[in-house]
Amino acid sequence: MSRIVCQFSCGAASAVATKLALAQYGERAVVVNAFIAEEHEDNRRFAADCERWFGRTIDTLRDVKYDASAIKVFETVGYIKGPRGASCTSRIKRGLLRTFERPGDVLVLGYTAEEQWLLDDWLENWPDRPAITPLIDRGLTKEDCKAMVIRADIELPMMYRLGYDNANCIGCVKGGLGYWRAIREDFPERFERVAQAEAKVAALHGENAYILRHRSGPLKGERFPLRQLPAGKPDRGEQLPSCGLFCETAEQEYAA
Repeated sequence: MSRIVCQFSCGAASAVATKLALAQYGERAVVVNAFIAEEHEDNRRFAADCERWFGRTIDTLRDVKYDASAIKVFETVGYIKGPRGASCTSRIKRGLLRTFERPGDVLVLGYTAEEQWLLDDWLENWPDRPAITPLIDRGLTKEDCKAMVIRADIELPMMYRLGYDNANCIGCVKGGLGYWRAIREDFPERFERVAQAEAKVAALHGENAYILRHRSGPLKGERFPLRQLPAGKPDRGEQLPSCGLFCETAEQEYAA
């Protein structure tokens, strides 16, 4: 019988998706996480709390070649992000998780109700990979998931509590200008460390290595280094969690 593989990312959505999958599929479901060195240390506390909530051990994978470090990936391979995506994702996260998979596995995708477009992309790119979407199927939003975690008496990861939109790496290279202003304000040492890695890669590959680009004005579209990030309003992109119409119905599935 095929496994149901829950790729737990230390975020609220993946936690609720995992909880629902475990309730539905029982012992067929397994939980796996890719450890990333640049994540906030509180993510490990959240993972431990979720293990108790799940009643199941999380199988934590850790890359050895790059010490599970996104920054080491950037500096080693000389590439940060571009049309091929972010180099850290392919080497120490998604690529690592793929090593865990077996033929016939069914993946649990933690896309929320407002992320139908991500599911559409998945189905287009991976039409032959079986997957289920417990959050979309139940109409659960990101805010619903955060509220459901809180209602399970689990404190949200620190990055959420600081106002960020997710609990991934501190200094995610996919972030924009407002996000990086917030990182510069909240985590100046991490900001500088990523800027160092960016400068190292740019010395080899030029401005295409820069993470940010101007969004308006005469320089619109041109890339520039993190250290030249202009002053402006930080944007952590977060609102207080609330629970919508579908929360209670979904909670009853794993409370039974």
